[in-house]
Amino acid sequence: MKNTLLVIQILVSVAMSVLILLQAKGTGLGRAFGQATYHSKRGVEFVVFRFTIVLAVVFVAVSLANQFV
Repeated sequence: MKNTLLVIQILVSVAMSVLILLQAKGTGLGRAFGQATYHSKRGVEFVVFRFTIVLAVVFVAVSLANQFV
């Protein structure tokens, strides 16, 4: 059981890293420090953003489950 949780945790962390890198791809240095106009997330960008949040929650849950098993 512990090995299964560890494999799931590794897969979720890799997927979350990929999604975070996809989000940061279009960010310029000026926008990183907040010097750009307001930009709302739409379409695929919004889906990637939400899925990253879901994976972060799953990662925390799996990490906690791994500690208590």
